Amino acid sequence: MTDKTHSIIPERALSKNLSHNNSAVGFSVAPMLDWTDKHCRYFHRQLTEQAWLYSEMVTTGAIIYGDNLPRFLGHNDCEAPVVLQLGGSDSKDLATCAALGEEWGYSEINLNVGCPSDRVQNNMIGACLLGHPELVAENVSAMKAKVDIPVTVKTRIGIDDQEEFEILHQFVAGLVEAGVDGLIVHARKAWLQGLSPKENREIPPLKYDWVHRLKQEFPELDIAINGGLKTHSDALAHYSSYQDLSAVDGVMLGRAAYEQPYMLAEVDRLYYAKNAPIITREQVLEKMYPYIEQHLTDGGKLIQITRHMLGLFHGLPGGRIWRRHLSENAFKTCAGVNVVEEAYQMVNQEIQRMEDRA
Repeated sequence: MTDKTHSIIPERALSKNLSHNNSAVGFSVAPMLDWTDKHCRYFHRQLTEQAWLYSEMVTTGAIIYGDNLPRFLGHNDCEAPVVLQLGGSDSKDLATCAALGEEWGYSEINLNVGCPSDRVQNNMIGACLLGHPELVAENVSAMKAKVDIPVTVKTRIGIDDQEEFEILHQFVAGLVEAGVDGLIVHARKAWLQGLSPKENREIPPLKYDWVHRLKQEFPELDIAINGGLKTHSDALAHYSSYQDLSAVDGVMLGRAAYEQPYMLAEVDRLYYAKNAPIITREQVLEKMYPYIEQHLTDGGKLIQITRHMLGLFHGLPGGRIWRRHLSENAFKTCAGVNVVEEAYQMVNQEIQRMEDRA
């Protein structure tokens, strides 16, 4: 169920959000490996016109040596503003891939300095780069020299035994000197050994004050906050001062937005002051049907799209029925739009049944 807050962000923040300078300003949906593919982004764009959407992290090696640019860079025109997130540490390769991302129509390039997975650490990708601040600054500078679109960084606040805010401050100072356009900060450290990626999202304590302190010490840098935000109320609170520290410029939600996608229907009103009626779930489905039909015509499978739609009726009577029917039928070879229509009819029947009981 969507969060019913009617909070209004300050006029200063609203004006900045509407500028869409970069994804550290306003509302963004986090990049999530194996989740935020082009079908997911198309679905999310039906719910919000204004939010920044992200690709999954794509490694420079996949782009340069994978011999399949449509697979790694393909997206729908309607996704904009959309960010290509890159994983890598070789400045030349990152610059090449950033230029390709701009050619393919992405609105921004983002460097991943936050992923704690073992498999990316071995290739000097993700959070381990926090231990190499000069290299990250060099990476940003190289990409900035090759593109005219914004270059941003998504990072953690530290790794392993880094306990001093000054280490993070020096890291960000290097990025600013390199010309970074914005910074998205997951307000947790990452433990490179001993914790799984899931545990790294939950166990290291959140330090929201560190992110707000960064904004206070780098007032000209656009900074967004990420980590542990589950509702719009949680997110909007950071547009105000926090522990007497400066308000940040943007917020990023990940799993909450993915698992409860209908919360995105309120983004345009809450963060961008759009007065249009909030789209209904039925209207979302009507917009998705032609997209699904075209995907099936092109040889795709229904489940490739519907797996991102399982949470559309989260919190409503029939939500479990919706998930179950799609999960049990969308993978079948002959599955078509009728499977989605059937699931929706089951939801309506369950809602009607609950209303009759009431």
